[in-house]
Amino acid sequence: MALLVHLLACAFGLGSWLAVNGLWVELPLIVNTLPEGWELPSYLTVIIQAANIGPLLVTLMHKLCPGRIKEKVVIYSILSIGIVSCVLLAFFWDKTTIVAGASRSTAFFLITYFLSLVDCTSSVTFLPFMMQLPAKYVTTYFIGEGLSGFIPGVVALAQGVGIAKCVNSSEGNHTSGDMWSMHTVYLPPNFSTEVFFFFLALMMCVSLAAFIALNRLPRTYELSTENLVPDPVASVSSGLDNPGAETDGEGVKCQAEGEAQSKLLQARSKHSVYQMTFIYFLVVWVNAATNGLLPSVQTYSCMPYGNLAYHLSATLSSLANPLACTIAMFFQKRSLVFLGALTVLGTGFGSYNMAMAAMSPCPLLQGSAVGETLIVLLWLFFTGTLTYVKVMVGVILRDRSHIALVWCGAASQMGSLVGSVIMFVLVNEHKLFKSGDFCNTKCPL
Repeated sequence: MALLVHLLACAFGLGSWLAVNGLWVELPLIVNTLPEGWELPSYLTVIIQAANIGPLLVTLMHKLCPGRIKEKVVIYSILSIGIVSCVLLAFFWDKTTIVAGASRSTAFFLITYFLSLVDCTSSVTFLPFMMQLPAKYVTTYFIGEGLSGFIPGVVALAQGVGIAKCVNSSEGNHTSGDMWSMHTVYLPPNFSTEVFFFFLALMMCVSLAAFIALNRLPRTYELSTENLVPDPVASVSSGLDNPGAETDGEGVKCQAEGEAQSKLLQARSKHSVYQMTFIYFLVVWVNAATNGLLPSVQTYSCMPYGNLAYHLSATLSSLANPLACTIAMFFQKRSLVFLGALTVLGTGFGSYNMAMAAMSPCPLLQGSAVGETLIVLLWLFFTGTLTYVKVMVGVILRDRSHIALVWCGAASQMGSLVGSVIMFVLVNEHKLFKSGDFCNTKCPL
């Protein structure tokens, strides 16, 4: 029974951020079709931030109307919305409409908003539900949450990417003579974007089925695990019935526990005001960089090197996120000096990526294997290093107090929102980044 519950908890966690992660790794194929082109990621970052209205409403309902909101009903609803949205995305992702005289991907944006709403709201509903189960299953849930980024990345790698080739085509008529021009043609991937979105819908169905099963399973397994833990009431009663026990091992144990708690409190309060300011600065900056600034220009950073470079940078970056979280579980380095140095290193990786985006469509080492490899590796290192910092800062604030963790969430959302809005304006309003064409862009040697 315990193994079954572990599998169900893992499958349930899979539906937490599956849709949004899937969208990001599929972008290398989508940007070549939708009219927004290379500007598409900047739209996505803003849409995802706007979807945070979902967790905000759930939190307000818990505060203003405690006990009125049914957590299970909310989870059923958002998982069902996620399944329907993935299916609709498979049919309508490339449908466009004319808005203000220009072709826009209204269907894609609208469905993406609902998928983002599902994933953002899962952050404040899935974990509280899992807290009803023994702690060991919560750990398995987090494994499933990590797989929500890992599995779409692996499937996207198997899907491959359309290799670009240049084709001559003629324009004009027979009287004036044909005009030959070069245009880019992308070879099809191993399976289509529609199949990928149906796969996401299937994974969301697995998550919903796991949630239904977790609700229907008998709770007898919880009693067996609880019986393994000594009853604190019984321990206190035995101590009162046998006062002599305080002078033996129990007294030493209580003293040791008191000393441990004292050390823990000292550890929690050892950070000065300047150190706490630095910690929250890390939270704001890391989330602004990883959720807003850099993702908005990933197309400009990678596409000049070819579709394959963009495809690998997007998918491997999605795999770097759960990998960094796993490393953080076994290698916990809480030194602020170390985390600060790692942030500077990750920012350096991101600065190179941003510089290449600013130089688009003619970045350094374009057309060489060294340039393509470098851009892919630096996106991988950028995501991995800053994700590790993000996790460790969360661990530090979690051990400090609950309110510190609340402020951590607020700071991370503020950083993500500010980074997304800034880059949206720079990309779409000021046009600071320029797109190119694989065959027709001429760059100086």
